[in-house]
Amino acid sequence: MLFFTGARRSRLKTQPFPSDWTRALERRTRFYALLSEPDREELKGHIQVFLAEKNFEGRGGFLVTDEVRVAIAAHACLLLLHRESDYYPGLSSVIVYPGEFVVRQTDVDEAGIVTEGDDIRSGESWEQGCLVISWEDMLLAGKRGYEDYNVVIHECAHQLDTEEGITTGMPLLGRRKRLWERVLEEEYERLQEDEAAGRPTVLDPYGAESPAEFFAVAVECFFCAPKLLKEGCPDLYEGLAGYFHQDPAGWPGEREE
Repeated sequence: MLFFTGARRSRLKTQPFPSDWTRALERRTRFYALLSEPDREELKGHIQVFLAEKNFEGRGGFLVTDEVRVAIAAHACLLLLHRESDYYPGLSSVIVYPGEFVVRQTDVDEAGIVTEGDDIRSGESWEQGCLVISWEDMLLAGKRGYEDYNVVIHECAHQLDTEEGITTGMPLLGRRKRLWERVLEEEYERLQEDEAAGRPTVLDPYGAESPAEFFAVAVECFFCAPKLLKEGCPDLYEGLAGYFHQDPAGWPGEREE
């Protein structure tokens, strides 16, 4: 089965990439212009596989076009460059809303008291099945004031975490595991302390919510504000660079933060 899957994916990667899809990349992804030509070609191959294997569905009256599919796939596949990947195996569907969406949430406290309420979200990652994205928030990525914000990258980082156990032991990192665990733990604790003390932080303070949110926020910053992260959290940047086999701070044309 794995042989046939690999062969099918190889065929998909060699298919001509539609010119209107390339225009969508240029229009909707800031990072595409910063990549080397070999990385652009690798990204296009991953996009072809991703779009062939994942179902896209619009909600709230949103119409999913090829531009929407390509833009979301590109951000998801940026995390797959230079790595052996099974293309987010737990992910089968991408649901796209026109803007923020409401999720009904139920919480149970230590005393067993149940509270219910509505939570407004821009993105959501389910352990099995779905990625939910606000298109309005996807379009904010890279704009002034949102330089380190990218809802697709954030939610796809959660998918990687679920797949590989990054914040619960990181079984796929081998000999680098202990060092990476220490860096994540120390940087997570530093963010929590800085947030509690009201000190400015390199990372979005939302990362102090949990180790999983910390990892997702760190990945966002790594790809969207890499020079800022490299300067402010060099060990964390080095760990992420080793994991992703990428150095976005060194991309040609990467702007100073």
